[in-house]
Amino acid sequence: MHILYIDADACPVKEECFRVAERVGFRAVVVSNGWINLRRAAFIEQVVVDAGPDVADDWIAERAGSGDIVVTSDIPLADRCLKAGAQALRPNGEAFSPDSIGSALAGRMVGEHLRSMGALTSGPPPFGPRDRSAFLQALDRAVVVAKRA
Repeated sequence: MHILYIDADACPVKEECFRVAERVGFRAVVVSNGWINLRRAAFIEQVVVDAGPDVADDWIAERAGSGDIVVTSDIPLADRCLKAGAQALRPNGEAFSPDSIGSALAGRMVGEHLRSMGALTSGPPPFGPRDRSAFLQALDRAVVVAKRA
């Protein structure tokens, strides 16, 4: 069975994931460091991992594989999932790919370096309706690819 893993602690598209997973017959696995109030459904599984850096990421990365989709903003997690054969999407609809992940990791490292030197960097732009729409389109495309895997 195909699985839609959701890195849920700061994910703004959980409900969209649930609607798509239910429609296409995927299992939705919501992974977080604390309990989140979710709707109850047989296809939704909630996993609460211990608090700590990368604990949820490690849990997802150890399980995601070919035919699975991972929704995350975490670039190192996306890299690990791609290497395992899964697809990875940001909540704004941007799909990580083997061709794009290297520059995303490099950009992340540059940002971390600048912040460590005291530079002020901006965060991501506010999440809006266009992002939600782009995410749904990207998730539909990812589902088609996953079903072929």
